[in-house]
Amino acid sequence: MPADLASGLLSFAAYFLGTIAYCAAFCVVYTRLTPHCEFDLIVGEHNASAAIAFGGSLIGFAIALAGAVHNTQSGLEFIIWGFVAFATQIIAYLLARLAHPGLSQAIEQNAIAAAVWLGAVSISAGVLSAACMSP
Repeated sequence: MPADLASGLLSFAAYFLGTIAYCAAFCVVYTRLTPHCEFDLIVGEHNASAAIAFGGSLIGFAIALAGAVHNTQSGLEFIIWGFVAFATQIIAYLLARLAHPGLSQAIEQNAIAAAVWLGAVSISAGVLSAACMSP
């Protein structure tokens, strides 16, 4: 195996495992931060609003993480930019709740409009934070 290929595979594995760890941590923190229980709503009640809102938040975070991977030159930079992406998503969620005070209750009641609002805010925050990351 050529050295460049081995190095590339090692980098891929490190960044992929790092993004998976960040996504898992994000899911844990996000579900603890929200007043409603996403997994009970999604799995137990088949609540589409909870799935849209949670899915949009995870997609927004993944977009920002992709920007972090693309724009960093070292593991330490990735960790820092990943934390920035994480914080950006939490702030986006809090701002979405500020603009829509009954957001959690609306999601529990399966109000699709509330879920689309939160998903759009989260994805927008992810796209913008990824664009703002620079090497």
